[in-house]
Amino acid sequence: MKHPASPRVVAVVGPQGVGKTTLLESLLRVTGGGPLHASGGNGSGAEHAMTMELATATAEFLGERWTFIDCPGTLEFSQEARHALMVCDAALVVCDTGPERAASLSPLFHFLDRRRIPHLLFLNALDKSGASVRAQLESLQVVSARPLVLREIPLREGERMVGVVDLVSERAWGMSGEREAALIPLPDSHRPLEEAARRQMLERLADQDDTLLEQLLEDIVPPAATLYEQLARALRDDRLVPVFIGSAERGLGLLRLLKGLRHEVPGVEETRIRLGITAEGPPLAQAFKTFHPPHVGKHSLVRIWRGSVVDGHPMGGGRVGGVLRVHGLRQQPVGTATEGEVVLLGRLESVRTGDLVEADGVRHPQDWPVAPPPVHQVAITAEKRTDDVKLPGALARLVEEDPALSVDQDPDTQRLLLGGQGELHLRIAVEHLNSRLRVPVVVRPTPVPYRETIRHRGSHHARHKRQSGGHGQFGDVVVEVRPLPRGQGFTFTSAVVGGAVPRQYIPAVEEGVLEGLRRGPLGFPVVDVAVTLTGGTYHSVDSSDQAFRTAARLAMAEALPKLEPVLLEPILRVEIYVPRDAMPRAQRLVTGRRGQILSFEPNVELPGWDVLTAYMPQAELRGIIVELRSASAGLGYYVAQHDHYSELVGRHAERVVSHQPSAER
Repeated sequence: MKHPASPRVVAVVGPQGVGKTTLLESLLRVTGGGPLHASGGNGSGAEHAMTMELATATAEFLGERWTFIDCPGTLEFSQEARHALMVCDAALVVCDTGPERAASLSPLFHFLDRRRIPHLLFLNALDKSGASVRAQLESLQVVSARPLVLREIPLREGERMVGVVDLVSERAWGMSGEREAALIPLPDSHRPLEEAARRQMLERLADQDDTLLEQLLEDIVPPAATLYEQLARALRDDRLVPVFIGSAERGLGLLRLLKGLRHEVPGVEETRIRLGITAEGPPLAQAFKTFHPPHVGKHSLVRIWRGSVVDGHPMGGGRVGGVLRVHGLRQQPVGTATEGEVVLLGRLESVRTGDLVEADGVRHPQDWPVAPPPVHQVAITAEKRTDDVKLPGALARLVEEDPALSVDQDPDTQRLLLGGQGELHLRIAVEHLNSRLRVPVVVRPTPVPYRETIRHRGSHHARHKRQSGGHGQFGDVVVEVRPLPRGQGFTFTSAVVGGAVPRQYIPAVEEGVLEGLRRGPLGFPVVDVAVTLTGGTYHSVDSSDQAFRTAARLAMAEALPKLEPVLLEPILRVEIYVPRDAMPRAQRLVTGRRGQILSFEPNVELPGWDVLTAYMPQAELRGIIVELRSASAGLGYYVAQHDHYSELVGRHAERVVSHQPSAER
């Protein structure tokens, strides 16, 4: 079988805690690729690299070059994994035998199936669990749109796994001490199991190949080479998912896994076809991760789709400032990188994550994964006033490195709001601001945009008169104020007749009214009111725009407290996504936070998941993601959008008014 000459790229993905990094470290030991993470120090940097940021490693196996991308498993950092999956030739999905793993893999399988990314499955830690492989596959098949095809079965002594049996070659490999041993005879006791499993594998392949189906009907045994070719073609076309088994910790089954990758994973040529990238043309690379290391400028981790990239040559509208091969935390200058490689390119200032980069510029593909909306936000300010100017730039670099972060500005307080996918996500982001980007910040809870309105209507007369020598100030207005239906906002009309207030001063009156509505008697902006200017007087010398603006502002300040002001709180429409067994806990969480459940139903996109729709006060969403993740084994998330404002009375309203900081009023 002919194998690709260019390096192949495999993303190692899966839920948190299934042993992805352990598996990759073991694969690197088998291939002599060197450890992914250097030991020493306090380990904090390596820990973050292993669990919260993707890391790349290069290796050689049987004369072929590979790049492995170790991807975060936590939901809060899943956007990093999606970016790596977009540039890989195949994904290696790692899973253990925990009963909840089917639900945790559902979002990942959905992404892989929708993007038609070839993927293999490695069932890890079978030596410890003694679990039934068949039962595990049945639970996982529910969440996979592609058939899961078992490539191996475990060789057991009692409950202990001591080897694997390859279903294509029908040969067994055992263990000797802690090292994978040579070929061993297949025990007679395992032969019926092997024959049944092999027959099922052949039937799954025959479902997609008429020639093989005819051979099976005629009891013709296809040669192993033919089966390898069919498995490789089916994986490349994303028609099935080969399943391998073993133990990453003990190194069991890893050599068979590497040979399976070698036989079946497509190369850069097939991946280009899948992505619609032509083979002809100038050098082309795609950035899937952006870094801003201190003192060295911007760096982009890229996959080269065609041609060669040379240090100092034009790329992305600038010049490449270094070509580096990355292995964990180590970087090696190489000068030139060729088709298929993953390398770090320096000083491409115009390149963003996801961009396709050519010599004369960049373009952003429309199908690049969009980051989910934030589920947790904090308000941040610079710890030192001298850093106020630096903070926006530091935040921009932070979001460029991690597009799952977002930065907004609160319209009431003008504070910057940093949003992300969870409490840990934002904690790490703030840590980067404080240490790596050298802009220490103070973190506060996000302000809730309360509003207030009135329940009654009334008329009020206000006069502003001041005499201090020379021209004085004189403005006199009569306004009628009435409530509007919820959500109508604000209207201003003039019903003045006879020139009581000259026409040129009416815009100033409206400006004064708006100023008076910015903070009502309860301390919040006033909405859903209509104000009508019904009368007033003026002075031919002392009246001015400023005088009438001041008079109108006084009119609102004096009138609103008499019209029974009432507090309004923002209500969001929230869709909560959790595995099905966590739905009762999610419902209790919503009702315990003054939420109103509207519906709950199966999630049509994620098998085994449900979606709950509810109205919830925005104030009650503070910290809810922590409880939601706790109630759903770390998997739950939500999407929220503003729906309406609702009156808030009683103890809740009193608490809001009494505790609202003056800076936020």
